[in-house]
Amino acid sequence: MPFCFNFDVPAQTTNPDDVDGKELQNGKKDTSAKAMEDDTKPAEPVKEAKEHFLLSDPQYLLRDAVSETVIIGTLPPLHFLNETVFEKTASEREDGEKILSRTAEQRSDLISGVYEGGLKVWECTYDLLELIEKDGENFGGKAVLDLGCGAGLLGILSLQRGARQVHFQDYNSTVIEQLTVPNVILNCQEEDEVDSEDDKEGRGKVNIQEEDGCKKKVKEKQEVKDGIPPPKKRAADVSQHPLLAKCRFFSGDWSTFLALVKKEDPQPKYDIIFTSETIYNTAYYPSLHETLHKLLAPDGLVYLATKSHYFGVGGGLHLFESFVEQRGVFSLDHLWDKEEGLQRHVVVLRFAKGHLNK
Repeated sequence: MPFCFNFDVPAQTTNPDDVDGKELQNGKKDTSAKAMEDDTKPAEPVKEAKEHFLLSDPQYLLRDAVSETVIIGTLPPLHFLNETVFEKTASEREDGEKILSRTAEQRSDLISGVYEGGLKVWECTYDLLELIEKDGENFGGKAVLDLGCGAGLLGILSLQRGARQVHFQDYNSTVIEQLTVPNVILNCQEEDEVDSEDDKEGRGKVNIQEEDGCKKKVKEKQEVKDGIPPPKKRAADVSQHPLLAKCRFFSGDWSTFLALVKKEDPQPKYDIIFTSETIYNTAYYPSLHETLHKLLAPDGLVYLATKSHYFGVGGGLHLFESFVEQRGVFSLDHLWDKEEGLQRHVVVLRFAKGHLNK
């Protein structure tokens, strides 16, 4: 399944040609971040944050679900709801935000300020998973935040690899309730039950390949063809699974999410913050930066996977690097770069030397 962008950005959203004005054309990056902060406004009012709690019968979320599995090297298999089937059954799902119907009607992968793309697993997430596999990252005893989590694959991997707590945040409550939580529950099932279901149902497994600069998910077994989904996944009882006790789920924009968790005593601090494909809109840079600033532990790391530029939206790594540099809170280092074709990157942010996290 090739990944592509189909963004619906309202007229009042900043035009990519206007983000930096003449400054970028003249190579003056230092002023671009300030211009973004002063002149760029979100297209919609903020979305109030809230915490989502599991139902008393959480496996209810997996009844009649269709899932698939992604396998990357030596990483544990990651199970998630099939995107194609999810889209085809959108009308059957609870959706107080009406994002499922709106995205279908407008044929858009993103509606700025309304729906922020969390229903798709974007390709840079796989870049970050591959880097984790290569470096052998272990999350034992660490507190992890999957920021802008969508399907939650990065947080789920942390959970599987020993994190002491994993918090998931996405802009849309529908994404959290209908995708993230079910995916976490799906991966919390006992491995022998998962293996058994694979044998009985032939559930499709997925490897990641790359073609013409784009990630593609390639099924090893069964494809969704002619609108006929693979056999459905039966839910097992996971209500008492110990991994679920390590998880919390939040929706809302970053500014209200930060305000919500700052009310807690003690305030959460995260050893690792994952965020993938979240810097596509420069209007969100101030709230994203502030959230990272206030929630990262003193010796913590932020792993950001992104493209160099998001056509039709205006953001990208180069603009975000300028913004981070201007603020002086974090240092930013490149861990992986794909320069040919559609340029993609994985970078790490840590507090700049001598900076006090207050």
